[in-house]
Amino acid sequence: MASNQHQPTVTAFFDQATSTLSYVVADPKSKACAVIDPVLELDQASAEITTHGANRILEHLESNDLRCQYILETHVHADHLSAGYFLKQRLGAPIGIGQAIVDVQQVFADMYSESADFQRDGSQFDLLITDGQTLPLGDLSIHAVHVPGHTPACMAYRCADAVFVGDTLFMPDSGTARCDFPGGDAGALYSSIQRLLALPSESRVFVCHDYQPNDRSLAFEATVKTHKQHNIHIRDGISEAEFVSMRNARDAQLSTPQLMIPSMQVNIRAGALPVHPTSSRPVITVPINAFSGRDIIELVEKSEG
Repeated sequence: MASNQHQPTVTAFFDQATSTLSYVVADPKSKACAVIDPVLELDQASAEITTHGANRILEHLESNDLRCQYILETHVHADHLSAGYFLKQRLGAPIGIGQAIVDVQQVFADMYSESADFQRDGSQFDLLITDGQTLPLGDLSIHAVHVPGHTPACMAYRCADAVFVGDTLFMPDSGTARCDFPGGDAGALYSSIQRLLALPSESRVFVCHDYQPNDRSLAFEATVKTHKQHNIHIRDGISEAEFVSMRNARDAQLSTPQLMIPSMQVNIRAGALPVHPTSSRPVITVPINAFSGRDIIELVEKSEG
């Protein structure tokens, strides 16, 4: 870990509609930075996509004379559209994600009936990041930690005393991520979180979501020590069996995220929008009952009749 005299600066950007945190982590000496988990806004009623949050990030970079070296995704998000591709076009920085993105693409490409032209090898991303890989960031470094469980491709990114954990951990009063998406696994999540909680106790943990339970103020940072003492799902003394039982029971009661259908379709493309095969206009496909698995043959027969 870098000395206390040279730690990164971290700036958070909150998307209220999806309760999502995006971050700019910067080396204050060299002005090199990385953008983590940027968000596009989607109004479902009008199917309008906007870039207000991404523009705020661009303004921050310009006003602070920061040079973006990476756009990093902690995972393929199921609750918001990524602004990675939009920012790449303006910053020229590569988009990185965990190399297990290929497993996620296989599942969701089938679900969305993607054509043979859709590559399932992660090539939509510029960097397929592996566990333990180090990315230089000016005079600092970003270290990747594979933390599967929420999804197979989840990565945490540690930069000196700051660690960006995606959905693996929420704030201590909110617990941990769900594990019921394709490829999710509560036991794997428990093991992944133990890796994070083994970091130095004063490491700053930055979460990707804050749902502000009990109407408390927005919060997005807590130390490893605080999580070990107070995280309601996985504090010290909670066994793997207890955690898995709790997580599985809790997940069985959760509904599908509101933006999951459009989000996954865009995010497996690194934030690029799908296009209609005839008009070449941006389009979102809605695969009927893809997540519930309910039989709809009768409905199809009636519509065709």
